Amino acid sequence: MDLKQACENLYKLQAKLSAYNHAMSLIYYDGVTSAPKATAANRGQTLSVLSEEQYILSTGKETVELLEFLDAHKSELSEKDARTVGLAIKDIREMQKIPMDEYVAYQQLLVEADDVWHTAKETDDFDLFCPILEKIFETEKRFASYCAPEKHPYDYCLDKYENGLTMEKCDEFFSALKSRLVPLIKKISEKEQLSDKCLWNDFDEIAQEKFSLELMKIMGIDLSHCGLATTEHPFTISLGSHHDVRITTNFNRQNFVSSMFSVIHEGGHALYDMGSADDLAYTILDGGVSMGIHESQSRFYENLLGRSREFVSFIFPKICECFPEQMKDYTAEDVYRAVNLVTPSLIRTEADEVTYCLHVMVRYELEKRVMSGELAVKDLPSEWNRLYLEYLGVEVPNNKQGVLQDSHWSGGSVGYFPSYALGSAYGAQILRKMKQTIDVDDCMKNGNFAPINEWNRENIWKYGRLMEPNDLLDKVLGEPFDPFVYTDYLEKKYGELYGI
Repeated sequence: MDLKQACENLYKLQAKLSAYNHAMSLIYYDGVTSAPKATAANRGQTLSVLSEEQYILSTGKETVELLEFLDAHKSELSEKDARTVGLAIKDIREMQKIPMDEYVAYQQLLVEADDVWHTAKETDDFDLFCPILEKIFETEKRFASYCAPEKHPYDYCLDKYENGLTMEKCDEFFSALKSRLVPLIKKISEKEQLSDKCLWNDFDEIAQEKFSLELMKIMGIDLSHCGLATTEHPFTISLGSHHDVRITTNFNRQNFVSSMFSVIHEGGHALYDMGSADDLAYTILDGGVSMGIHESQSRFYENLLGRSREFVSFIFPKICECFPEQMKDYTAEDVYRAVNLVTPSLIRTEADEVTYCLHVMVRYELEKRVMSGELAVKDLPSEWNRLYLEYLGVEVPNNKQGVLQDSHWSGGSVGYFPSYALGSAYGAQILRKMKQTIDVDDCMKNGNFAPINEWNRENIWKYGRLMEPNDLLDKVLGEPFDPFVYTDYLEKKYGELYGI
C-alpha cells in the first residue's frame, strides 16, 4: 500500500464512521424530541445493531493495519492527517480494551436510562432511576479499569471531556474559585437584593418560540443548518457533521428568560460546531476539541454577552414586541438588573453567574465520591440535599428539583460537569483577549455579532480538533490560563451592580 492510497482509505473510513454516527445521533435526537413514549426498546435494538457494526469497523483488522501503516509514516503526513491518525489510533486502542458485547450493551443501557430518567423526573421517583444509574456508574468504573488501569477511575472520566484533566487539577481550580466566590456571595447577600419581578408573568409559548428564532438570527446562526426543538433538558447535537446542528430549549410559561438564556447558551455551542473548517467535515477532527472549550463558547455567549447591559439594552425592544403587555411597565435597565440577580437557587441551568460554579462543585464532589467507592448511588439524594444546604444555603424540596434535574448521568456523561466551570473561566479570559482588538461593548449595543463570531471562528472554531485543548487555549490567550481573571470579572460586574 502506498501512502497516497492509505490517506484516501483513511478518509473513506472516516466518512463511513461519520455516517454511522449520523444515523445513531438522529435516532437519539428523535428519541428525546418527538418519538412516542413507549419506543425506547425499539431504538435500543437498532442502536445495538449499529453500535456493533461501528465497533467492528473501528477495531477491525483492516482499520488497525491502515492506521498503523500511516502512524509509521507520520513524519511524511500533513499536520491534519497526522492529527487524524493520532486521534483515531487513540480511540481504537481504547475501544479494543472494551469487550464488544459490553460496549454494545452499554449503548442499549443508555437508551433505556434516558427513557427511565424522563419518567423518574416527571414523577419525582429516584428509586425508579437508581438501579439503572448504579449500572451506569458500575460500567464507567469497569471501562476505566479496562482502558486506564493505572489511573483513578474518575480521572479517566474527567480526561474524556477535557484531555489531561484530573481530580488534582479540579481540586486546585475549584479551591481558587471558592476563595473569591464565597466572600463575594457573602457581600452580595448583605446588600439590598435586585428585583426580578419583570421576568415573572404569563408568557405565551408560541411567542417564546418566535423570540427564540429571532435570537438565533441575531447571534448569526444559520437557520438553514441549525434547527430548534424542545426537550426536558436543553442540549446541542451535531448530526454527522457541522453542516447539520440541532439545539433544544424548554419553554417556561412563567419566565421567558429561562428559555432565552438556554437558546443563547446552546446557540454558542452551535456556532462553535458550525464554525469548523469545511475540510474537517466527516472526519474525527470536525467539531469542538473538548467540552471545556465548548462550554467556554456557550457560557461566553450566554453570560459575558447575553447578560451584559449593552446586549439587554439592544434586545429589550424585541422583547417588548413579543411580550407587549407583560413588559409595558418595565425598562431595559429593569431587565438587565433582573437577569443579573444573585440568589442561591435549586436549578443549575437557571443559576446566576456568581453562584453557578457552586452547583457544579456539588456534582463534582458527588461524582468523585461515587467513582471512588465512598458513596453509594442510593445515597445520592441525601448527599445532594446536604451539599446544596452547605454550599448554597438552600433546602431541596424534592428529587425532581434536586438529584434528578440534569440529564447527564442518564447519558453516561460522568465527568462532564467540571467543564461548565472551566468553560466559564476560559470564556472570561477569552473575552479579555478579544477586547484588545474588538469593541465588544459597541457590538452588543448594536446587536452586531459578526465581528465577535469572526474572531472566534479565526481563533477557535475553524481548528476543530486539530490541536490539543491546552495548546489551542494557549494560542488563543497568548498567556497562561488564570482562573482569577474570571473572578475579577465577577467582582467588577457585580460590585458595580450591588454597590460593593
